[in-house]
Amino acid sequence: MSTSDVLHRQLDRRLPTVVSGSGPYLVDDEGRRYLDASGGAAVSCLGHDHPRVVEAIARQASRVAFAHTSMLTNAPMEELAHRLIDAAPPGIARVAFLSGGSEAVEAALKLARQYFMEIGQPERRYVIARHQSYHGNTLGALSVSGHAARRAFYAPFLAQNVAHIPPCYAYRHQAPDETPEAYGLRAADALEAKILELGAGTVAAFIAEPIVGATLGAVPAVPGYFRRVREICDRHGVLFIADEVMCGMGRSGTLFAMEQEGAVPDLITVAKGLAAGYQPLGALLVGQRIVEAIAAGSGALAHGHTYMGHAIACAAGVAVFDAIREEGLLHNVRRLGGLLEDGLRARFGQHPHVGDIRGRGLLWALELVESRDDKRPFPRAARLHAAFKETAMRHGLICYPSGGTADGLEGDHVLLAPPYNAEPAHIEEIVELVGKALSTVLSAQLGSDEPTTEASGA
Repeated sequence: MSTSDVLHRQLDRRLPTVVSGSGPYLVDDEGRRYLDASGGAAVSCLGHDHPRVVEAIARQASRVAFAHTSMLTNAPMEELAHRLIDAAPPGIARVAFLSGGSEAVEAALKLARQYFMEIGQPERRYVIARHQSYHGNTLGALSVSGHAARRAFYAPFLAQNVAHIPPCYAYRHQAPDETPEAYGLRAADALEAKILELGAGTVAAFIAEPIVGATLGAVPAVPGYFRRVREICDRHGVLFIADEVMCGMGRSGTLFAMEQEGAVPDLITVAKGLAAGYQPLGALLVGQRIVEAIAAGSGALAHGHTYMGHAIACAAGVAVFDAIREEGLLHNVRRLGGLLEDGLRARFGQHPHVGDIRGRGLLWALELVESRDDKRPFPRAARLHAAFKETAMRHGLICYPSGGTADGLEGDHVLLAPPYNAEPAHIEEIVELVGKALSTVLSAQLGSDEPTTEASGA
């Protein structure tokens, strides 16, 4: 096809046309095969042809595709809700199904507001989030996102009742003489300072990603950070929203990423791995006290979407959930995650332009720097992340590089999020292809052959 009537993300670029997928690989219309090492944007957690999910979608489509949830419920939605609530942290009581992560975050923000209206605290109007965060691309979700470059274009449209604090980003913000635990307490205490600055009775919610995905590149919090966050929120009556759109549903090695943090949020958003890309599906999990407040007050949600609880999407979600559980894929995530970490550290642990290697489960990233000694990023104008993405695809690798890592404008990282049912050979192939792409990109950027294999030790 020489022309396209689609308003593509880049108007001057002709994209390859995908025609098939098998396991972790995608094939385009010219026969090129790509190893999908990031599941697109950490979405395709079961690869691209899982028979169980395909069959569940076809079966539900043959029965009923859609019925509006203001009038009728459907079996797949009820089944998926039961599975999620049974597996959720203590105190999580109900779930609403949306069409993606941005919708789930919008619903969380609106529900937080409704909760305080229901209990007679309408003065709670502020949301606190973190710099270098990303919560979605609708205006409400983008308003709480903290990535400067993504916000800049739409700044006049964004909500003004949002405040941001520094992220928990040990590579750049932990002091040399500070333990991880001490840094975690200091980083969390910035939340309390902001609450007091705004006025404790005016803050409705704090939203954070347990593992920061697209904007920082697989940055987990240091030990104790979220326990202190939970304490601060409780002390000041603030709701805690955990955005697990990217890091949840098994990506971190547990079904919910917050399971590893020793703290239970009031609201949890999930999406990408919920239906593994086979259908568009997100969810908002809601704490008991919020449900009780609404039940005792208006008795109805003040928010909704046409495609909430879509029967085919929820059928896909049930099949994905059951595959993760019955095929032992959480164990596989932890096992393969260890292999991926080992491979990345062995290959790039002492690389002069890899400043940090971080992640958890099957969500890992390399932060690329011009100078390893002082952590200086490459110039923004170099657009290293964009060059890496294109180069990697030429080598047959799909990954998820992004820019603005260091401060929202400068800095580059490469995010990797392979499927949960990958094989060790796929992990080895990913590391090898990342090495080839990095060598090619740095050679073009610096005008010399750059090493991709260094002694392990980072």
